[in-house]
Amino acid sequence: MADVVQYRLERMVDELDDLERRGIFTRVEIAEIVKQRRKFEYRLKRPSPLKEDFLAYIDYESNLDELRNLRKKAASHQADKKKKKSDSDFAGVRKIVEVYRLATRRYKGDLNLWFKYLEFCKHKCNRRMKEVLAQVIRLHSKEARVWIYAAVWEFDRNLNVASARALMQRGLRVCSSSLDLWVEYLRMELTYLNKLKARRVALGEEKGSLVRDDKTVEDEKWKDENKELFMSLDEGGEDDGSDVEDASEKVDVFREKGSNVLQAIYSGAIEALPSSFDLRKRFLEILEATDLAHSDEIRDTILSDLKRDFSKDPEYWNWLARHEMSGCISKETGLKFASPQVQKAIQVFEEGVQTVTTSAMFEMYIKFLMEATERSNGDDGEVSPSSEDCISHLLNVFQMADETECLTEELANEYVSLYLKLGKTHEAQMVAEKLCSGKFAGSAKLWLSRVSIETSSLSTPSKADLKSVFELLSNAVAKVPISESESLWLTAFKFFAHQKNYLNKLVELSILTVAKGNNGSDHAFSLASAVVKLVLEREGSRSAREIYKRFLALPRPGLALYKDCIEIETNLASLGDKDGLRNARKLYDSAVTSYSQDVDLWKAYYSLETKMGTSETSNGVYWRARKTMKESADFIVGSD
Repeated sequence: MADVVQYRLERMVDELDDLERRGIFTRVEIAEIVKQRRKFEYRLKRPSPLKEDFLAYIDYESNLDELRNLRKKAASHQADKKKKKSDSDFAGVRKIVEVYRLATRRYKGDLNLWFKYLEFCKHKCNRRMKEVLAQVIRLHSKEARVWIYAAVWEFDRNLNVASARALMQRGLRVCSSSLDLWVEYLRMELTYLNKLKARRVALGEEKGSLVRDDKTVEDEKWKDENKELFMSLDEGGEDDGSDVEDASEKVDVFREKGSNVLQAIYSGAIEALPSSFDLRKRFLEILEATDLAHSDEIRDTILSDLKRDFSKDPEYWNWLARHEMSGCISKETGLKFASPQVQKAIQVFEEGVQTVTTSAMFEMYIKFLMEATERSNGDDGEVSPSSEDCISHLLNVFQMADETECLTEELANEYVSLYLKLGKTHEAQMVAEKLCSGKFAGSAKLWLSRVSIETSSLSTPSKADLKSVFELLSNAVAKVPISESESLWLTAFKFFAHQKNYLNKLVELSILTVAKGNNGSDHAFSLASAVVKLVLEREGSRSAREIYKRFLALPRPGLALYKDCIEIETNLASLGDKDGLRNARKLYDSAVTSYSQDVDLWKAYYSLETKMGTSETSNGVYWRARKTMKESADFIVGSD
């Protein structure tokens, strides 16, 4: 290893001598460069060098070469003359290329590393591009982006259309299922035609462009400055001076050819990717951005193919409706519900819900109408007549979704919320009551909306009102799963906070609810803990102890309840309550009986005895934990 490293360093002597002779680096700096390079070379000669070692070496050499270049420029400015290039001017790039070569040999499968190598060659060592591209294509021929990169290089930098086209076609044979490859191939062909056409425009032979744009060629100066950007007409003899066609006919040649190219590539693409919806959309976007012959016919063909193949996909109808809306929204005029584009979009959605009667289809339809409603309103939030028409139609769609049983819980909540926003409380109440009585009987959000509607108008509730609200809440918590009912219980406790009779009834109801719904698992919301804390706050520690004992007497009490009760007793003990420590120990003993393998529980018990007990009681807890736990090594004194 040392011999190889020494050999590599000796090969750098001429370069380093040149740098010192030209005054770019001092002897001390060159010694530091040798030291750093020796360190990197030893890293690369390890049995298993890391990719980071190669990248760190490349980064160091890149910075070093940049510094060399800056100092060389500064020295040339001072001397007022340019010096001839010497070996040191090329040594840095050669070194970086060598490290990249070693890195890619070691990590052949790392495509990102290969692309870094290619980017470096593109900017610093152009002559190696073809060799490196050939290696990447050989090793990663299944990667579409490799073919795209190679074709773009040939097209943009080498100005070799034939080679770029050949690369694209080879790539399509290997990666026929790549959407990006098909799209980029079409873009390349149309860009080439547009360059041919632009060259003739620059020469004054034709007018117009294949790109849909109102801008024209500025002047003859622009033509002269950009003439080299256009490729030579090496195919088809388009620039033959013997042509006697009219100017309009010449324009049609490019438009016709572009149309033929698009149709041919489109046919091959949908044959290779018949189920790709995005492919058709992107082809349509390209078509609408270019000015081709028969573009309307091609557009109709693509749209008819989309409907034929994707009419059962809700995403298709959503895209088509929004496609019809393109261009009809502006900051000045906003969006008018009665505009032809909006009505056309609504017709598309109506056809969509008839063809695909699903919840997803209605969600997209309703989302579209909500966006249209927001855009129809004025800047001050005032509801315009157009917005009123949109809201009316939106309510009809909600009703249609309900009738077809396509209403999801989220849509149901939005249905009720829309009526509330419109100030139609009675209608919102009727809808919420209907939904809570049917498909969404277990929805906490809908029950909460219904309770909120009922209680919002009760400033000073009567006995009958209190009884009605209690019955409603009782019905709600009985149907909603306990793990999702937190908002309902908290609402109930808040509403009856000053009604002791109903508050006691709620406590009794909570015990029954926990007894029915307790399955031994801890929920994000612990109803028992919430009730115990409420009773502690309102009636004191004695009542709280009575309540939590009743909860703990139920089958399979949760660990969360034990921890909350222990916290309450520990706090009471720290405040001087004589029974607090004794009750906390009893709770810990019960908890570790049910949850004997919980390490954190044992640690908390040990911590309590360490702080409030004696050395005897803490040691007792320690040895019980070591004896009880299967993995006794997990319980270590002092570990968190």
